[in-house]
Formats: sequence, structure tokens, C-alpha cells
Amino acid sequence: MSEQRERVRHKGASRVQLAIDLKARYERGTSIRTLAEVTGCSYGFVRDLLKEAGVTLRARGAAPALAR
Repeated sequence: MSEQRERVRHKGASRVQLAIDLKARYERGTSIRTLAEVTGCSYGFVRDLLKEAGVTLRARGAAPALAR
């Protein structure tokens, strides 16, 4: 049986800080899927936070800019 994680609401300053951290990691080449796994958040939530933070998302399956 899979483990159920307790849902955490990210609001206010903690949401802003999470967005800043995710943006930095994404811009260094970490995938959205990996960010979601590491944080325990859904893929969609991570994607939405990145968009809120002004990140230009890479194309699906695109290699990180550093790896090109």
C-alpha cells in the first residue's frame, strides 16, 4: 500500500520562498518532475509556482540549457 503524505498549504511568505527556491533549481536544469518529487508537491503545483515566479518553461523533453 502506498504511503499517504499530509498535504501542506503553501501560503504567504512560505509560498514566495518556495517559488524562489524552485525557480533557482529549475533554471539550473532540474526538471519539474524532479522538483515535484523532492518537495512532495504535485507536478501541476510546481509548474504553476514556476509560472507565477516568471519562469520561461522549457519545451517538453528539452534538455536543460546547461547540457546543450
